[in-house]
Amino acid sequence: MRIRILWPAGQATATLRATPTAEALRAELPIVSTASAWGEEVYFGTPVSVPREDGARQVVEPGTVALWTDGDSLALPYGPTPISRAGECRLAGPCNVLGALDGDARVLRTVRSGDPIRGERAGGGRGRPTGS
Repeated sequence: MRIRILWPAGQATATLRATPTAEALRAELPIVSTASAWGEEVYFGTPVSVPREDGARQVVEPGTVALWTDGDSLALPYGPTPISRAGECRLAGPCNVLGALDGDARVLRTVRSGDPIRGERAGGGRGRPTGS
């Protein structure tokens, strides 16, 4: 399954694996939320509330798409966070790994805290979110 994430200054697509959390996310799309930045990670709240899966990880590769189960938020790291060691992507806690962004994850650098952000199925919906 592919999803698209849109914000005022850009967009990215991601390919998700077939996991229980990815299916729960798919069922809730589209999602409109407000972006937050934490170091070189973008995250935003979702209506998805699921338990932590076996294989949940805290240290991931740049461009990983993960769900932080403690905060029901989609986490999109593209570089180090404030708790990273030696340049790794260390999330706030163990997260369910859903898949990865397609292409260069550094496109997320254009997301600003407070930006409206939208997650949708790739191929569905059009346009970028706007502030209201």
